[in-house]
Amino acid sequence: MSTTPERPVLEAEDVAAIERFIDAMWLERGLAENTLAAYRRDLEGLCRWLVGQAVRLVEADRATLLNYLRVRGEGGANPRSNARLLSTLRRFFRHLVREGGRQEDPTARIDSPRLGRSLPRSITEAEVERLLITPDPADARGLRDRAMLETLYASGLRVSELVGLTLPQVNLLQGVVRIVGKGSKERLVPLGEEALNWIERYLSEARPALSLGRPSDHLFVTRRGGGMTRQAFWQLIVRYAEQAGIQSHLSPHTLRHAFATHLLNHGADLRAVQMLLGHSSLSTTQIYTHVAQARLKELHRLHHPRG
Repeated sequence: MSTTPERPVLEAEDVAAIERFIDAMWLERGLAENTLAAYRRDLEGLCRWLVGQAVRLVEADRATLLNYLRVRGEGGANPRSNARLLSTLRRFFRHLVREGGRQEDPTARIDSPRLGRSLPRSITEAEVERLLITPDPADARGLRDRAMLETLYASGLRVSELVGLTLPQVNLLQGVVRIVGKGSKERLVPLGEEALNWIERYLSEARPALSLGRPSDHLFVTRRGGGMTRQAFWQLIVRYAEQAGIQSHLSPHTLRHAFATHLLNHGADLRAVQMLLGHSSLSTTQIYTHVAQARLKELHRLHHPRG
């Protein structure tokens, strides 16, 4: 009978240092819970590996960290994953130096892995249409799912923003949702008529049946009357994509990419798309122009006499 190996016990001082770092990132930068959870996972993963090296996290040196990155790479971690991990380590050790926990930052002379420019996955407008019409609106959950998919594609929200929507955030009269995104930055995102129509229908026909009279501020509720998790909504999209015969791997983020790409394909201003997506930097949004340009090149190749 096989047994699951026990996880190494982490040093109490290392755990305390991680928690102080997480608290500081929350207080100083107002980072999202998902970001803080990723920081914690990264640091605890390193701690567990360091136990086997008889090294404590707060004492790890440059050579040890480089060895850990090498081991991860040999184990299948891609350069982008290691780059994200290194970003976490840099923040942690800089904080540790500022706190007086050590004299030098061991990540100061570690170069980031070289990354190719990856284009976000997107799907065609026809595929989006097939996905949107897949849920059965005759069923309460199907009507809720249709309203959620329409809202996501109409607004380009992050999945955490979508499932976290509350009733006071939605102004049906003005046709907008008020979003507090990363870094506690607020933005107003317009919804098209189609999304608004489905939300109104969901609120009148499906939400009362799903909530069973339980009080809740969540816009989109489950059978238990509470809000939906990101993971549950991801599973919904995967299931509907299979039913719609869409071969591409879909996630909630794919519809966010489609939102931005299709806007640019139809002539939207890049800065307007930046504001709608809630990107703090225009350079983050500019990657979508490459997707749009790739689409234009393909159209030119297919339809131009000398393409």
